[in-house]
Amino acid sequence: MCTDTEGVAAVRLSCDQADLQRALSQVSRAVSKKSTLQVLGNILIASDGERLKLAATNLEIAIAAWIDAEIAEPGSLTVRADLLTEFVSSLPSSPVQMELDRRSLALRLTCGHSKANIKGIPAEDFPEIATIGEGEPTARIDASTLREMVAQVAFAAATDDSRPVLAGVLTEFTGDTLTMAAADGFRLSVRTANLLAPPAEPIAVIVPARALQELARIIGDQAEAVDLTITPNRSQLLARAGAIEFMSRLIDGNFPNVRQIIPPEFGTRMVVSRDEFLAAARRAKLFAQSSNDVVRIQINPGDSQLDPGFATVSAQAAEAGDNEDYLEARIEGPAAHIAFNGRYLSDVLAVIHGSEIALEMTTPNAAGVIRPVGDDSYTHVIMPMVIGNL
Repeated sequence: MCTDTEGVAAVRLSCDQADLQRALSQVSRAVSKKSTLQVLGNILIASDGERLKLAATNLEIAIAAWIDAEIAEPGSLTVRADLLTEFVSSLPSSPVQMELDRRSLALRLTCGHSKANIKGIPAEDFPEIATIGEGEPTARIDASTLREMVAQVAFAAATDDSRPVLAGVLTEFTGDTLTMAAADGFRLSVRTANLLAPPAEPIAVIVPARALQELARIIGDQAEAVDLTITPNRSQLLARAGAIEFMSRLIDGNFPNVRQIIPPEFGTRMVVSRDEFLAAARRAKLFAQSSNDVVRIQINPGDSQLDPGFATVSAQAAEAGDNEDYLEARIEGPAAHIAFNGRYLSDVLAVIHGSEIALEMTTPNAAGVIRPVGDDSYTHVIMPMVIGNL
């Protein structure tokens, strides 16, 4: 960081409006909206060689982005995130000139016929953000794979902090495999995937689910692989994809033993169309909302290979009415029935890929297991709703 002779950072540069707007949109997701520290509501603007660095943090997560810029005078400062972001988004698609007034600590922006002065706070007041160094990361993974893993797992994490570890996602690096798992006491999602670069040694940490969801959003449709690094003290996860870096604190604690939660066997297994099952579950959920979200599944094996069986998905409520969907199914084992929370059932079916879904169960009072057929990388366990005879 360079400063002027009076000790106040100086910035004079030019950058593309579209690049600036995109970077501001990315980093502003980490801006604190409730903190009593004014600087946490600001975005850091800093010269970094021949690029402009933008960064924000709420002390739980931090996001930094770099864009190309013509730097006439290096330096740094912080300015209000909401004001800067909204003003830049309103500008025409033209070069944006930035200059810091050394006496007033105001950022002067010029674009076309528009000008603005935004009051700032010295960059020295901004929290220091950890970054990935020049060494090898802990691991590397394909960006689209990481996004898919987060989508299939994070929704199953608890949404309250009464048990902090359940608001996180267990993230295990073992050999060339990454395993993510989340559970809220009623359901469990587990997804595995291959790493592009494995860790030097096995490591397991718990990452806040909300942080992983933010990471998945900001890497968007990037094609670059994502570098993942766990800090030596295991307090932070760092991620880098192209010109974006992300930091999240980690949760300290012991995650439930995932392998003990997954039932090792089943008595009845049905295979149905994923799209038909999801549509039926969503229709049933409309009626189940008025009846404790109970969605019933009746599994009926057929009499022969020509008649493999069928399943019904239904819900009923005294005030709303009732519905039932018939699904063609391949059934292994005896007839069975089970009931699930309609929202939980729809949630998992919506994130599974593949044309067919398998539902495995033992008794109406034991957990059911949902998997995509022909793909052992994803497993979802869902606890039943005990309501007596269906």
